[in-house]
Order: sequence, then structure tokens, then C-alpha cells
Amino acid sequence: MLRTAPSSMRSLHAHTRPLHRVLPLPAHSRLSLPGRFRPTIAKTYATSASSTTTATKPGFRWRTFARYTIYLVGSSVVGLGLLTGAIFLHDACTYRERHIEGVPVSPRALHPERGGPKNLPVLSRLLSDLEDDENRELVEKPHLVIVGGGWGAVGVIDKLSPGDYHVTIVSPETYTTFTPLLPSAAVGTVSVRSLVEPLRKIAARLKGHLINARAIDLVMSERLLEVETIVPGGKSERMYIPYDKLIIAVGSTSSTHGVPGLEHCFQLKTISDAQAIRKRIIDNFEAASLPTTTPEERRKLLSFVVCGGGPTGVETAAEIYDLCQEDLINYFPKICRKEVSIHLIQSREHILNTYSEAISRYAEDKFMHDNIDLITSARVQAIGPDKVMYSKRGPDGKMETHEIPTNFVLWSTGIAMNPFTRRVADLLPNQVHKKAIEVDAHLRVKGAPLGEVYAIGDASTIETSVVPYLLELVDEADKNKDGKIDFEEWEIMVSRIKKRIPMAEEQLQKVRELFDLYDSDSDNSLNLNELAVLLQEIGNKITALPATAQVASQQGKYLGKKLSKIAERRKVLEANGLRPEEADEAVSGPFRYSHLGSLAYIGNAAVFDLGRFSFMGGLAAMYAWRSVYWSEQVSMRTRALLMIDWIVRGVWGRDLSRL
Repeated sequence: MLRTAPSSMRSLHAHTRPLHRVLPLPAHSRLSLPGRFRPTIAKTYATSASSTTTATKPGFRWRTFARYTIYLVGSSVVGLGLLTGAIFLHDACTYRERHIEGVPVSPRALHPERGGPKNLPVLSRLLSDLEDDENRELVEKPHLVIVGGGWGAVGVIDKLSPGDYHVTIVSPETYTTFTPLLPSAAVGTVSVRSLVEPLRKIAARLKGHLINARAIDLVMSERLLEVETIVPGGKSERMYIPYDKLIIAVGSTSSTHGVPGLEHCFQLKTISDAQAIRKRIIDNFEAASLPTTTPEERRKLLSFVVCGGGPTGVETAAEIYDLCQEDLINYFPKICRKEVSIHLIQSREHILNTYSEAISRYAEDKFMHDNIDLITSARVQAIGPDKVMYSKRGPDGKMETHEIPTNFVLWSTGIAMNPFTRRVADLLPNQVHKKAIEVDAHLRVKGAPLGEVYAIGDASTIETSVVPYLLELVDEADKNKDGKIDFEEWEIMVSRIKKRIPMAEEQLQKVRELFDLYDSDSDNSLNLNELAVLLQEIGNKITALPATAQVASQQGKYLGKKLSKIAERRKVLEANGLRPEEADEAVSGPFRYSHLGSLAYIGNAAVFDLGRFSFMGGLAAMYAWRSVYWSEQVSMRTRALLMIDWIVRGVWGRDLSRL
């Protein structure tokens, strides 16, 4: 018999059935339902919520997407409008008329007096010396003349304090060049405009002047610098520039090593060199693509020879390979790319021999993979208009002579003295170095009046010989004046040597061992002969600083800081009875070089030699190499241009036009 539900239960069902249709139970409801009804209600609620979400989710997403799209487009339009308005506002403020009347000019600037040994015009005043109050004040300050416009000169200018000196720059170029990227400019990877900054803009912070001229001679007795001006039309004029302090930062030239025929070679030290190399490469490819060119002539035109396995030579070879592989192959007949050959001749056993062995091996493997012909342990004998002759020891040990037909030769093998540097060295009796002017640890030219003439960068080399100071060192250290140096006095002498020649510190770490080693008669003292032998050996082991942009920049910044300190403390030094030539030691210690590492580009890859460890690799290392050079730019203008060049090269390739 069927049982009917109790009336109370029927009543409950009557109330509960419509709940899911009307309203959900409030969260604070105290209604208690039997267990068998709870799942049904929960399921009903979940199904209802899911149905609502499913129905509204697509529409919600489209509305969100539309809203954020409107935000993005609106903000872009507003930003573009603001940028355009800012450009118009800048132009409105920039392009305005300026009326200059009644500018005062010194009569001595308009009509220079003559003087000096050659009775030349003496530029005691310049045209802008009196044009405003700042310049009039600077005329009374010591006249600092900087010869050159490279890394060293820019380093000095960067660290000088405004108002300390009346600064004049003498340079045959009106700009400074970021030389490490010249190989890239030579093949169009970057524009030459991205590597230069006008010297007048750099010197503007100091209210400095630029004389576009070439230094010729020096009259130290009268403190006159003889220069030859560069005038359009080929006409030049010589004159004197007086100075109170002179900084020689003229750089260097390439060493010839006595090889005949270098007039047929390119060098890579200036913007003009990079432009000439680029023109020759494009001309060679254009001639090689002509149907009338014979196969032998085509191979000669597309043969590129680089003499020198240092950073410049290696980077140039890598850049030429990249140019051929990435750009020229797309726009010239394929047979031209097939006939391209790149040869690198190095006199040592390895390329990049100043880097770590691992880096040299990595670079050599990379070049062999790229089919760049590495010719190591070879000597260039002569260079003709259409060939390079070199000698190399054969398998039997005998020297063999080889020839490479070519229409392009880059010479990048060491440095030699600039003509002005050679002239200064000839004027001084103690200058015997063959490649640069010898300076002391304070960068003062040896033999010149102290505190007046300095030399930095490739034009200089810091002395490494200790023997010339033997008697002076003995006099300072020999406390009992017996003519011998015991161990305590030797320790005093070591401290004096480190102060005078900081580069000797590495050779003087084992003080006791050196003393015992050279105490030949075992009397626990060193006589003059033993000291002379010891100091001679120390000097022979000291390695001179390399002729790099890094060294020149650090020397320039050191000298700029020191000269600013001298100017700042001039009255204090005079009050203490110190002569001007004693100011260098009084305000600053000797120059100490801090090696920050060496790097080189080897074709879509780069290598870093950071001393204790090395880093080398492909694209990651290449971008790290670019980042370092980007950060070392002189101005934000060149940084922006360099970044644009790299982007343009990556998107559209190199510019192949002949300009």
C-alpha cells in the first residue's frame, strides 16, 4: 500500500521547489533542510550561474578588448600630438633672428704682433677673447694649449673645470673620432657621421677655442708653439701660439717596418681613411660585375689583403666578410661572391696575440670557418700596385716567397712617431725612444721644463727604466751614508721606486727575495754595482702601456683632474712656497693605469679579454660589444645616431652607394 508523505513534508516541497526560480537563499538564512535535498539545490544554483557566465563571457571579452583598443589608440594619438607640438615649439624657439652689433675684438687679435725665432705672427689674443664677460675673465687665466683632438685631448677637456684655464685646441681636424668603430664605418655598417663630434661643441663647456692647424715646431725657451694653418685653396700660413701649459696628444702614424710600396696601401686611422676604403671596395665590386672583366682580373679585384693581425686588422677583415656575405651577395652577380677571397697576414704565430690564448684560438677557428685565409708567422716583403709579396718558412725550414694578386691592401702593423712628436723628441737630449715621447709618471715630458709640457696617448710612453735614478734613490735611502743599502734601507728604496715608477710595483712584490738574490757577496747589503744590476733587471721586465684608446682616455682624464686641482689650489701652493714645477707632486699622485679589458669584433661574434677571465661568443657577445662602444660615445647625439645605424643595418642592410 502506498504511503503518502506527511503534510509537513508536502508543505516543505511546496515551498522549496520554486526557490531556484525566484531567489537564492540568503547567506544568513537559518532554514535547515534535510540532507537529501541539499545536493539538488546546490546543483540547481551552479547550473544557473554557469549558464549566466557562459551567456555573458564573449560579450564581456569583446567589450574589454574594444575598451583597451580605444585607450591605446587614444593615448597614441595624444602622444603623437604632444610630440608634434613639442617639435613645433622647439622650432619656433630655435629659428629666430639674432642681431649682433658692436662685438668687441682685441686689436692684437685683428693685427697680431710678430716675434719668435722665425718672426711669425704671435696669436696672443683670439677673436672671441673679449666678446663677453666670461671670455674676458678667461684671458687672464693660464693659457692651456692642447695639440690634438683624439681620445687623450677629449679626456682632458672632459675633466677640466670651467673657468680654470684659457683653453685652445690645435687640431688639423675639426672633430674627434670614435676610432674603435672605424672598421664598421669602412664597410657602411655605421655612418661616419655617427662617429664624430665637433671639437668646438666639446670645448664650448670651457669657453675654449679651436685653431684648425697642424703643429710644426716648439720653442720651449719662449713657450711658443709653431703651427701651420689649413686654409681652403691650398694656401697655408705659419704662426706662433703662446702657452703656459702645453699638452701633446697628436697620436701616432702607422709603422712602415721598412717595407717598400706602402703608397699602394690603405690605413685606417681617420674618417678619410674609412671613406677611401669604402669607395675602393664598392669600385672593385662594380668593376668585377662587368661582363668585359676577365676571370683573372675579377679574382684580383675581389682579393682583399689585410696586413696585421691586431684588433684593427682582425675587425676590418671580419667587417669585409660580413659585407660580402650579408649585402653584396644580394645585389651583385653571385659569381662575384664566389670569387671573393680575404687574406690576413700576421707576423706572429697567432692573431690577436695580445689577448688570451683562448681568444686567439676562438678567433682563428671563426675565421677558418668563414674561409678567411690566415697567414701567420709571415713577413710582408713588398707591396706592388697589384700584388703583395710575403715570406714564410716552408715545411723544410727554408724561407719561401709568395705572392697574392690584389687590388686592396690594408696596412695595420704597429705605430710610429707623428712628425711633430719626432720634432719634439729631437729637441730634447734625453729622448731616445723610437716610437713615442718618453714621459715620467706624472706625464711630464722628460727634458722639458717641469710643469709646462705634457704628453699623453699614442704620442707618449711612460718611462720604465729605474737606473737613471740610482744615485738619487741611494741618497734618499742610505740613512747611515755608508754607500751601501741594507735591507731596511732597501725597503725605503722600494717605496720610493713605486712612487716614482708605479708600473714597477708588480716586479717589486717579493722584496726580501730580490734583496737576497742580488746580494752576490752575501754581506746582507747591496752595493752600487749590485743595485745597478737589480734595477736594470726590474726595468727590463716592465711592460710599456699599449697604444690604445683606453690608455689615452685614462691619461687625459687624469691630467684634466690634476690641472684643475693645480688651478684650484694655486694660491695655497704659492703661500707654502712651492714653485709651479712642484705642483704636480703636491696635488696628485702619479698616473696609474687600470685595465678595463680588451674586446674585438670577429664577424657576428665578439671576444672580451677581461684579464683573469675571457668571454667570447656569437650574437650575445656581439650585442655586449655594441653596448660597451655605445656607452663610450662622446655625446648623446652620437649615441642616438649609432643606435639608428644599427637598426637601419638590421632592417634594410648596409648602404652600398659610392659616396
